[in-house]
Order: sequence, then C-alpha cells, then structure tokens
Amino acid sequence: MKTAHKAQILPELALDDQYFSALEEHLQGASESTLRRAYDLGRKALSDGRSLLEMATLYHVALVRILARPDSSSAEPKTLEAAYQFFAECISPYEMTHRGFNEAITALRHLNEALEQEIRRIASAVHDEAGQLLVALHLALADISRDVTEPVRERLRGLNPIFAQIEDQLRRLSHELRPTILDDLGWIPAIRFLADGVSRRNSIPIRVETSVEDRLPSITETALYRIVQEALTNATKHAKASSITIRFSQRDNGLICSIRDDGVGFDVRSIRAPGSASGLGLVGIQERLNALGGTLQILSAPGQGTELLIRLPMETQNANSSSTSGQSCVGMPKPEVPSRAGRNAGGRRSQRRPTGDRAD
Repeated sequence: MKTAHKAQILPELALDDQYFSALEEHLQGASESTLRRAYDLGRKALSDGRSLLEMATLYHVALVRILARPDSSSAEPKTLEAAYQFFAECISPYEMTHRGFNEAITALRHLNEALEQEIRRIASAVHDEAGQLLVALHLALADISRDVTEPVRERLRGLNPIFAQIEDQLRRLSHELRPTILDDLGWIPAIRFLADGVSRRNSIPIRVETSVEDRLPSITETALYRIVQEALTNATKHAKASSITIRFSQRDNGLICSIRDDGVGFDVRSIRAPGSASGLGLVGIQERLNALGGTLQILSAPGQGTELLIRLPMETQNANSSSTSGQSCVGMPKPEVPSRAGRNAGGRRSQRRPTGDRAD
C-alpha cells in the first residue's frame, strides 16, 4: 500500500531574517543575483510600509550579527564596501518612489495653477461680457418701451427687478470664482468676504477668527481660499449645520486652519470605501494640500459635527505632502513600487561604488 506524502510548506521568513540571509549571501560572493535580491527586499519593505529609518536599523542589526562572529573577516574594507553596495541597492526603490512622488506633486501644482488661470478667465468673462450683454438688453428694452402702449410699457418695467437680480447673481458668481479682493487685499479679507456671502445666502452664522494677518505666497492664498470654499459648500449642502467656525493660527512654523460645523457628521471610514463618491470634495481638498506639502485631518462621527484640521508649512515651495488623521484621513493613493527591470530600462539605476567582486 502506497503512503501518501504531503509536501511540507515552510512558512515565509520574516523580513529581518530574509535581509540577514540575503546580506550574508552577498558578502560571501557579490553578484547580480544578490543585488537583485536586495532590490526585491527593498520593494517588499516599501510595499509593507517600512520606513527608511527601519531599513537602516535592519541593515545595522544584520551587519552587527555578521561582524560579531569570531571567525568573521567582515571588517575588511572590501567586505564593508560590499555591505554598503547591498544596502544602497536595497533602499533604491525608496529613492525612485520619492522621486516619482515629487514629480507627481510638481505636476499637480502646475495643474492647479492652470486651473486657476482658467477660472480667472471665466470669472472675467462672466463679469465683463455677460454684464455688457445685460446693459445692451436694458437699452434695447428702453428703446422698445417708447414705441408701445402704456400697459405694455408697464409690463416691461416689471422686468427690471429680474434683470437686477441676474446682475447680482452674475456679480456674485464672478467674485466667488476669482474674487479680486484675493489678489488685492489677500486671503483673510477674501475668506471673510466668502464667509459673509455664504452666511447670508444660507442663513447660517459663520465666524472667522485669526491670529495671522500676514500675506502668504499667491499659490498658498489661493489654495486656502479654495479649501475653505469647498469646506463651506460641504457644510451647507450636506452637514445641515446651524453654525460654522473657521480659525487660523500659527504654530511651529506652520499655518493651522480649523473648519468646524455642528452638523450631522458622518463616518469618516465610509468615504474611503471603494466606489464612494461622497468624499470627492474632501479628496479635492487633500489634493490641493498635497501640492503644498500640507496635511489634512478629519474629525467626525454621526451626530457630532465635523472638523477639518489643516496644516500648511509656512515655506511651501519645496515641501512634500503627508496626510494624517485622528480617526481617518483622505490622502493620495499609495505610489506604485518600481520594479528593478523598469528602473534599469529607464536608466535610473542607483549609483554604486565599484568593487573588485563585480564590474558594473
């Protein structure tokens, strides 16, 4: 009778043990294969969320274990050079991802600037061109009213309040699309003007409190205005809030913005669900912050209102972005980890010091 044998499946080694084993193999004989293994370990660590500091610690612990062996000749410069080469290859996926992320941030910033230019053009068209058409319509009706009977003339006069309302609406839309006050007086007066208009239209008291009065770079002022605009839209359309408070302060060389309402609140995790469109406004806010190196924290729960906590570095020209949250947060998708083959094909190999074991 034949005995069935089941193949034993060994559990995958922890990353620490895999790293030690791979480094040991590389020090015994550096080759393209061992360097490829180092790169793959770096990709896995990046996908698992390991930080660069954790990888440096991993390298240090593994190297100390090897150096501590009594029969080890690992202190030789040639061996230490090979260890450096292994570590550099291991962390090269981090460098590639960081570079790609910076390129995406730069592209996003340029896109926002292009959108603002187009918004400025549309606002000007709404204010000037549509306004001129209404003036022409006023003149045409005034000319017609001289040639009609008094009853018809009276009916034409009844159109004047409607035209006045149209003019007011066009003026409001033009100012909110791109308020001239933002360019002329700065972000605080522009946000106060925005809050006042939203408050009057929706009969909701909105307070704007600030301990910061200085002007900011134009791109930062525009982003803050758009963020507050989107937050107020969410609060008035969805939150059913009875009051809204906007606060600005400066802390640790950063600008802090808090936008809080006393509305119905929501489950923050639900907006992160696949296919959910309810969080698109918050995603738009996060994308603007990403371009400036800012962070967004969302505090909300059903029946407890909502607070958006926004932090922007005061110097944002070369800032990168991160996103944190006490309960949950909206952020950019996790960047794809580059493959070693794709990296080599693009000519973006990490720079290595030459060793006697391997020719580049």
